[in-house]
Amino acid sequence: MNGSMAASQDRIMLGPLVAAIDQGTSSTRFLVFNAKTAELLSHHQVEIKQSFPKEGWVEEDPKEILQSVYECMDKTCEKLTQLNIDISNIKAIGVTNQRETTIVWDKETGEPLYNAIVWLDLRTQSTVERLINKTPGRNKNHLKHKTGLPISTYFSAVKLRWLMDNVDEVSEAIHSHKAMFGTVDSWLIWCLTGGKNGGVHCTDVTNASRTMLFNIHTLDWDPELCSYFGIPMEVLPKVRSSSEIYGLMKISSSVKSGSLTGIPISGCLGDQSAALVGQMCFQDGQAKNTYGTGCFLLRNTGPKPVMSDHGLLTTIAYQLGRDKPACYALEGSVAIAGAVVRWLKDNLGIIQTLSELEKLAAAVGTSYGCYFVPAFSGLYAPYWEPSARGIICGLTQFTNRSHIAFAALEAVCFQTRELMDAMNQDSGIPLTQLQVDGGMTSNRLLMQLQADILCIPVVKPSMPETTALGAAMAAGSAEGVSVWSLNLEDLSEVTSEKFEPQINPEESEFRYARWKKAVQKCMNWETTEPVGNGNGHK
Repeated sequence: MNGSMAASQDRIMLGPLVAAIDQGTSSTRFLVFNAKTAELLSHHQVEIKQSFPKEGWVEEDPKEILQSVYECMDKTCEKLTQLNIDISNIKAIGVTNQRETTIVWDKETGEPLYNAIVWLDLRTQSTVERLINKTPGRNKNHLKHKTGLPISTYFSAVKLRWLMDNVDEVSEAIHSHKAMFGTVDSWLIWCLTGGKNGGVHCTDVTNASRTMLFNIHTLDWDPELCSYFGIPMEVLPKVRSSSEIYGLMKISSSVKSGSLTGIPISGCLGDQSAALVGQMCFQDGQAKNTYGTGCFLLRNTGPKPVMSDHGLLTTIAYQLGRDKPACYALEGSVAIAGAVVRWLKDNLGIIQTLSELEKLAAAVGTSYGCYFVPAFSGLYAPYWEPSARGIICGLTQFTNRSHIAFAALEAVCFQTRELMDAMNQDSGIPLTQLQVDGGMTSNRLLMQLQADILCIPVVKPSMPETTALGAAMAAGSAEGVSVWSLNLEDLSEVTSEKFEPQINPEESEFRYARWKKAVQKCMNWETTEPVGNGNGHK
């Protein structure tokens, strides 16, 4: 049944529905899908405030995050009621979330002990340098054989270590055995299943694989890793698969979403893993790129972890059931994609709305030799260079804000090209097309630029909410829910749009070579050794 027919009929006949909480870095959404057709029936979105208390610091309020989830649930339930859809048809709820972001709370009061430290926060740079200096040969890949990750500000363990070292409330709660640690998924599931009154403290393998405390081979917390970071294992959530019933919705913030009480929370995936599932990348070699706050290219490598020689991460793609094998992925992570748009709007004021960026860039159709490397949080894949900082170079008197807008869009595409090159080198099998999703994919100029810079077609599904869809699929297919089939023959055909490359490869290669030159210029900027310039400033 397609959307327009469903709208005109009396909608009571929809069959089972599955909901997803999609808690991202810049916004929270609650979405409801038809389990049989994967059609998105209704959703609501709320922006999340980010605070930047010091240079390089990024925080969010865990209570605001939770409140935003309730608000999205309420508003979506209202919309469903207006559409004459019975909320009691929602059979399961999945959770997907910004990964690595770190929260510590008191299990007796349920209160957070500090703001959430967001994944792209840089305050742990000195912690990271200290940790790397104590490794043999000062090797940032010292723990990679167990974790799949380099020692970096990006991952949760160093954030938790910083909280223990710098926040009295956290160290006291740990000493008095009252502290609970979790990434955003754990915080939400604990709160939604009862909080201090019997809330379930758990996470899934995909989120756990981003902490640096998790052994991706044994699929459990690793005592050696925990002692390396000096983290007591009792604060960690229990690790579960990505698709099983963790607990039932207990809390209603209001009468409206109170009608969701008793529904199982049965899916949990970090946002990038969820997008891989939502894009149906279940076969070894299938890949997707998500354009959100950051940019994340994941390629399914099947039931075996593949270690990268080209700066990619080895991570867990999903484990869709307790008795199912875990599948692994190679991941290229870029910190700043959509965040550059927010920066142009909020910090520089050269655009007022996000759609304006596309118009502004399209007006010139070229960056006119201007290159923008948005290394606001250092460089992630494939460089892992925390000392890099953002630069705009190639400026002349001719350059105007339209060129800078165009260069910002190009930056997202060039960064993706670097990820794809690394991915192709690691796997030896070049991607022939790129499946894409995420908020920025509604920018058609960006999608065309991406095809031009990659020299391969870019394929975008017409339903852009693949991250939420992945979480809903995990929840709906869980044992004990079983309203969503993940058999390949049962998965609905996805309609999509294809962007073909339109420029000649030589021009593309020339621009890419220039980009790489710009990247070299942004490296080794912020070093922690103080510079003796007499004024006490770095």
